[in-house]
Amino acid sequence: MAARSTAPPGSTVPRAPQTPGGTAVSRTEWAARQDRKAPPQQDEERRLRELGYQPVLARRMGGFGNFAISFSVISVLSGCMTLYGFGMGSGGPAVMLWGWVGVGLFVLCVGLALAEVTSAYPTSGALYYMADRLGGRRWGWYTGWLNLLGLLGAIAGIDYGAALFTGAFLNLRFGFVPTPGSTFLIFLCILLLHAALNLFGVRLVSVLNSISVWWHLGGVAVIVGALAFVPDNHQSASFVFTEFVNDTGWANPFYVAAVGLLLAQYTFSGYDASAHLSEETSNASVSAAKGIVRAIWVSWVAGFALLAGLTFAIQDYAAVQGTATGVPPAQIFIDALGSGGATALLLVVIVAQLFCGNAEVAAASRMVFAFSRDNALPGSALWRKVSSRTQTPVPAVWLAVAVAGVLALPSLYSATAYGAVTAINVIGITPAYAIPIYLRLRAGNRFEPGPWSLGRWSKPIGWIAVVWVALVTVLFCLPQKSPVTIDSMNYAVIALAVVLVLASVWWYVARRSYGTPAAYGNAREQAEIAEDIV
Repeated sequence: MAARSTAPPGSTVPRAPQTPGGTAVSRTEWAARQDRKAPPQQDEERRLRELGYQPVLARRMGGFGNFAISFSVISVLSGCMTLYGFGMGSGGPAVMLWGWVGVGLFVLCVGLALAEVTSAYPTSGALYYMADRLGGRRWGWYTGWLNLLGLLGAIAGIDYGAALFTGAFLNLRFGFVPTPGSTFLIFLCILLLHAALNLFGVRLVSVLNSISVWWHLGGVAVIVGALAFVPDNHQSASFVFTEFVNDTGWANPFYVAAVGLLLAQYTFSGYDASAHLSEETSNASVSAAKGIVRAIWVSWVAGFALLAGLTFAIQDYAAVQGTATGVPPAQIFIDALGSGGATALLLVVIVAQLFCGNAEVAAASRMVFAFSRDNALPGSALWRKVSSRTQTPVPAVWLAVAVAGVLALPSLYSATAYGAVTAINVIGITPAYAIPIYLRLRAGNRFEPGPWSLGRWSKPIGWIAVVWVALVTVLFCLPQKSPVTIDSMNYAVIALAVVLVLASVWWYVARRSYGTPAAYGNAREQAEIAEDIV
């Protein structure tokens, strides 16, 4: 005889959970199955806790937005344009075009290897957190300081470049004559604009970056199309792909060509932005890895088209180099399209550069936040605070733009300072890319890959990346002009030495407090993080 229910009338007797086929399962198994079906965002939050961090940032960025931030930071309309004049004298067309192809290939290897490690450790700390986990605290410490130097140098380089192009636009449109002082003032205004935009939250940053992708691609198409069809005269293919120009003062053509690679290597930097925004990205273990790789190869194609379009359209090489606007691409536009067309295209470039700088401020501020969260910076308790309204690290945003402003101060006194700022970016951030890749290779089978992996290609691609980074790190410490004077020396090596000395000194002050958490769950840690949300 069947057992009778003892439940009160009208109540429901709890039933054992069942599968769609009707088979009963235990509640523990049912919960586990539902957990495995959880949305990617919930999975990523749990993964973040497993890595040791309480989620405090808003996870409101999708996969396209994550790709967009790295693509916006690479920004071929910023890097290629602002350093085009440098490339004209450091090897000329041949080095610019073939250097872009070669550097892009090696950078793609770096991006692929870095994406694999990012998939395993999707945190805002990105490079330094990976190095810390794979190599220990000191590896993480120095990687973090190098990464921070590169990111802050990138903000300075991008926004100062935008200021230079804005000065050229004002000169063309209103007869404004740019000076170092006025250019620096424009630069400060751009920094303040980017700080303000980043204070509204990651949703606005994501929307702006998505617009930026189409603006960049459309802008390249418009510029290349206009320069291809409007001018009556174009340079020959042999000039574009074989002409070598040396205005550096150095006699060795191989040395000059190597120095000329700075144009491409500087432009192909900043793709770690996808990793730094991973705590604000849905399904970050896959989306951030894909974002890095896609940003590189799309920029590779678009940048080659842009450089080729500009070089074919040069009417007078010497006049472009000595342009009164101070910006060689602006002179190319004027000669090929007239003042009206040049004004329109300059505006396209300036807007793209503004998108680029805004994305870089977002990435750098997340690095400041993450590094402070692990007590690595002086005043960490302030810089790791997060706004309860926007879930944005507000003090970290202000620190990022303030330091970038200080890094660009030498531009008031030295004509070569802008090249030094770009070299600071490369010399800081490029080694930081290779360190977690090298440590992943050293770890061998101890490394547990995430859901995005290179498989059997991991080691060969990883070693190509490490060797390339070692080569360019040495290369960009070398002087770019001869004779070497106070004005022409390469300040990147000084900046690198200063940051390593400061990192070493601060290590002995903060080594007891610095550290990435082994696992989240400590009550004291939870209380401290809660206090930092203001």
